[in-house]
Amino acid sequence: MARRSARKSSARSTRRPAAAAPTSDRDKIIAAFLDLLAAKRIEQIGFAEIAEAAGVPLAQLRNEFPSTLAILAAHIKSLDRAVLSEDFGDVEDEPPRERLFDVLMRRLEILSPHREAVRSLIRSARRNPPLALALNGLAVRSQQWMLTAAGISASGPRGMIRAQGLAALFGGVLRTWIHDEDPGLARTMAALDRALARGQRFAGLLEDLCRIPARLCRLRPRRRRDEHSEDSAAA
Repeated sequence: MARRSARKSSARSTRRPAAAAPTSDRDKIIAAFLDLLAAKRIEQIGFAEIAEAAGVPLAQLRNEFPSTLAILAAHIKSLDRAVLSEDFGDVEDEPPRERLFDVLMRRLEILSPHREAVRSLIRSARRNPPLALALNGLAVRSQQWMLTAAGISASGPRGMIRAQGLAALFGGVLRTWIHDEDPGLARTMAALDRALARGQRFAGLLEDLCRIPARLCRLRPRRRRDEHSEDSAAA
C-alpha cells in the first residue's frame, strides 16, 4: 500500500513553494491562457484575448505558439520538468507502486494552482472527442516521464501501453481531485491508491498476455517440422 508515500506527499505539500511570477513572454502567455481557461472553455478562448491578457503583441504570441493546444502542451511540459526536478530519494527503495504514487501526488501538488483550468478542460473534453484525443496524446507522453521518474520502464511497446494505462488512470483521479477541498487531499490519495492497485493487477495480466505470443512462436516451428515429416512420409 502507498501509506508511507502518502505521508511523505502530505508533508511535502505543507512546504509547497509559491508559484514564481512569469518573467518571459512565453511564461506570461501560458499564465494568461491558464487564467482564461479557468473562466471559460478552451473553444471560447481566442488569440487576441490571450495576447491582451498576457500583455504581448499578437505577433509575439504567434512567434511563441501556433495554437492554444501548443500553449497547453508547453504548460504540461513545464509540469513534467517541475516533477522531474524533485528529489524522490526517500522512496527509491520502495516498491514501484509506492514510487509512482509519490510522483503522481507531487504532480497534483504542483498542479494545484490550476485546479479550475483542469476542471474546465475536463468539461470540454467530455463534449469534444477530437480535443479529448489530443489531450490523451499529451497525457501519454507526459506519463512516460512520470513512469521514468518512478523508476519504471516506459520504453518500447510495453512502456507505451503502461503510459496509456497510466494516462487513463490519472485522468480518473483528476476527476476526484478537482472536487477534493481537503488540504491533505485525503479523497484524492485514496482514489489514486485504488487506481494504482487496479493498474497493478492489469499490468500483471498484461505480462501474462505478452508471454503468450512467445510461447506460440516456439510452438510454430515444431508444427512446421511435423508437417514436413508427414509430407516426406507420404511421398
